[in-house]
Amino acid sequence: MRTYKAILHDDQIEWLERPPETSGALQVYITFPEEQDSEVSSNRGKLMAEVLAELARRDTFSTIPDPVAWQRELRAERALPDRDV
Repeated sequence: MRTYKAILHDDQIEWLERPPETSGALQVYITFPEEQDSEVSSNRGKLMAEVLAELARRDTFSTIPDPVAWQRELRAERALPDRDV
C-alpha cells in the first residue's frame, strides 16, 4: 500500500503531491490524522525548554559519572548484533 497526500473537500480529493497513476476506478482507504490542539503543541517546546533549563540550573544530573552507562542500565538495553557497545 502506498500513501498519497491529499485534501478532502466534501466529496472531491485535491492531490497535494503527484497523484497515483490509475486507469479508471481505484479503491481507496482514507485515514484522517488525529487533530492536535494547536495551543498545546505550540507551548510544548517552550515548556520543554523551561524544564530543561531548570534541571540544568539545579545541576540535577551532576552526580552521574557516566550518563550513557546510566541510561543503558535504566533502559535495560541489550547488545545489538554488529554494533559496538
